[in-house]
Amino acid sequence: MGEHRTELEENALAIMADGKGILAADESNATMGKRLAGIGVENTEENRRGFRELLFKTESAEQFISGVILYDETIRQSTADGTPFPKLMQELGVIPGIKVDTGAKPLADSPEETVTEGLDGLRERLEEYYGLGARFAKWRAVIKIGDGLPTRYCINVNAHALARYAALCQEQSIVPIVEPEVLMDGKHTIDRAFVVTRMTLHKVFDELCAQRIKFDEMLLKPNMVMPGYDSGQDASVDEVAERTLECMYDVVPAAVAGIVFLSGGQSDELATEHLQAISARGPHPWKLSFSYGRALQAPPLDAWRGEEGNVAAAQAAYLHRAKCNGAATRSEYTPELEQEAAAAA
Repeated sequence: MGEHRTELEENALAIMADGKGILAADESNATMGKRLAGIGVENTEENRRGFRELLFKTESAEQFISGVILYDETIRQSTADGTPFPKLMQELGVIPGIKVDTGAKPLADSPEETVTEGLDGLRERLEEYYGLGARFAKWRAVIKIGDGLPTRYCINVNAHALARYAALCQEQSIVPIVEPEVLMDGKHTIDRAFVVTRMTLHKVFDELCAQRIKFDEMLLKPNMVMPGYDSGQDASVDEVAERTLECMYDVVPAAVAGIVFLSGGQSDELATEHLQAISARGPHPWKLSFSYGRALQAPPLDAWRGEEGNVAAAQAAYLHRAKCNGAATRSEYTPELEQEAAAAA
């Protein structure tokens, strides 16, 4: 028991290293297909592999990226010269992670809502992923705000599943990232987002506690508290930071090893600005960082467009965003850094 605890704590701390965050490269093949379609590239295994290799081999990115969340296909893939992706990461000092849920499915008797599935056979899958090099995992629950939504029923079943997943991860010496995402889509106000996020996190930590999760061996991946994208309400960067922290201080135990915010469809620069404003209000009881997908990948994807000749430009665009977000975790992100890094890219 003691050995497992030490390994989990060490890995959680390593992921939360100063000035570093997580690249979420765990899109399903279908989701990755949509991203590739946006730049006119065919959704083939080789194209998915090629883009991810471009990211993983970006020189100096390991200065700002501590871990990468992979998809089942990706953790089994290798670079063009035959190096397995997890081995490449380990050599760079980056920790490989794995998405283990099988997606959000319609919730019985509340079809507008979803429950995340994937618990069946999870213990055995985690054992295999550990053997493949994964040292942390991710499970995403999706909470939608709307008329009469979310229901308590939806929050309860998703919180229960998140805790069961986390317990199985800790049993297999894998750090669980617990991701209860309250979607930013919708017409809700920032006040409504605060109430729902707080209610969701409250229930999640109730379940984590009931299922004996060690908080210092897990990471939380929450949404920031923002008005819905279709609300017409404009919240300043400062207001988003204040409301987000008010919510976290209210319900997240100080023992949690770290909080890695998701970007939830925010623009690249806005996600960085919000992270900077949140970090700048520290010191906080927990380490704070990022676990971004699109907010790190959109610029390199746009620069790449499936062309070998664009790889260097795509890597420069990725390194720029990684550097800016790394600076934001230290409260050192500035408009000047944004311009300087953009010019270099």
